[in-house]
Amino acid sequence: MPFNIKQRGKLTYYYEGDEPVLSNMVVETLPDGDLRICFSGLTGGYSAAGILGLDEVPQMDPDTEIPLVFACWELWLREAGICDSIAEVDFIEVHAFGTQPKAPNPLLDAAGFQAELSRLRSAYARAYRDWFKANCPDRGVPARFTVHVVDVPDQAASYEFYAVGLLQRSLESAP
Repeated sequence: MPFNIKQRGKLTYYYEGDEPVLSNMVVETLPDGDLRICFSGLTGGYSAAGILGLDEVPQMDPDTEIPLVFACWELWLREAGICDSIAEVDFIEVHAFGTQPKAPNPLLDAAGFQAELSRLRSAYARAYRDWFKANCPDRGVPARFTVHVVDVPDQAASYEFYAVGLLQRSLESAP
């Protein structure tokens, strides 16, 4: 789906629909031509399945979900004509909102709930680290701010991501 685009000064808003709630991306053009990109928050559950047209919705599986979030952002970058690969973006910060497990019920299985919480946190950290190692090996890793919340609107996901990155076009012209 092509984006609606609204330009105001150095900011370009990429959004869908006639009455958007949020922009998919907000891009700031810096004086040297570099682009500071704010990526909308989404999950690797229902969010990614809808954006990528997947038949299956991953549930509480950070190893699958986290790469899907980055795949969505890469798709947006390509659709907006900003760049061809998310590996071209240097991420500055990633805000992650981790949720409680959907099951088991903490009132009925407190030990199982704690074990699942521990599994999710470990899997989340591993998947996040592994994505950057595999996809951006020559880049630094972003600062990360994690908040653990009770839930996010996506009932299939274990977290929601929001990020800010920099497409350093000025590096292309540097000697």
